[in-house]
Amino acid sequence: MSEQLPDRLSVNPDSPFYDAEVLARDIGIRFKGVEKTNVEEYCVSEGWVKVAAGAAKDRFGRQMTITLKGPVEPYIRGEEAKEG
Repeated sequence: MSEQLPDRLSVNPDSPFYDAEVLARDIGIRFKGVEKTNVEEYCVSEGWVKVAAGAAKDRFGRQMTITLKGPVEPYIRGEEAKEG
């Protein structure tokens, strides 16, 4: 039985969508059916992910991101092997 993941989650501690307990688990993201490892934030209901834009930094020294739209599937790694 898999745990329900939040609709929206961010890895940025300053974000209101940051959840350290959830992030402590090994979360994986499939975007348009492809595994993404550079996701900074996602929203399932709105259908987007924010991914790192190379090594570019904003004026505050934070990683710049690009928003991509499409189907988002978050999952807990390791649980998919148990189910399948």
